[in-house]
Amino acid sequence: MDAPARTGITALTARARRLAVPGRRRLLGIAGPPGAGKSTLAALLVERLGGLAVLVPMDGFHLAGAELERLGRAERKGAPDTFDAAGYAALLARLRAPEPGAVVYAPAFDRALEEPVAGSVAVPPEIPLVVTEGNYLLHDEGPWAPVRPLLDEVWFLDLDPEERVRRLVDRHVRFGKEPAHAERWVRDSDEANARLVARGRGRADLFVGWED
Repeated sequence: MDAPARTGITALTARARRLAVPGRRRLLGIAGPPGAGKSTLAALLVERLGGLAVLVPMDGFHLAGAELERLGRAERKGAPDTFDAAGYAALLARLRAPEPGAVVYAPAFDRALEEPVAGSVAVPPEIPLVVTEGNYLLHDEGPWAPVRPLLDEVWFLDLDPEERVRRLVDRHVRFGKEPAHAERWVRDSDEANARLVARGRGRADLFVGWED
């Protein structure tokens, strides 16, 4: 796939709006490496689409900190096996086929707590578009494999690597890590995950370079 085209928010909103057809549920995924701006773009799209879309983040399926400790995976938080991938796929399948009158509740992730929070996002059945974002929407191994077929479109979002790493370090510091710890975490964990995420970009429908 070619280098990402710099695409403005107006064009991206117009493309998302074409998916938001009342009376029919569609799912749009925004994938990409850590720090690329996925959550910012997804939230902005949902805001611009008004009542036509709702955001359901993949990060709501992080395993709880206590469970990561039990499994010995706390220092690898953010890797594919630190999420409930099967639970995420099951929710997407449920969202694809809304039942009349039934609101589906999805979890979210609280960065201040560094924990998932159940029942945070209400998805009414009449909303035509669900936007979901996360690292592993295009990952095709293990319990992640069912995710891509459940999404009508997936956009792969990328950013200049140096800028992306800088943003990641700043974000970790903002949420409580010491600068040296934040830099080590990005180098040893986030960037390992970024290399894994990049392997799936050929399965995306659109490769986007976008800066918030």
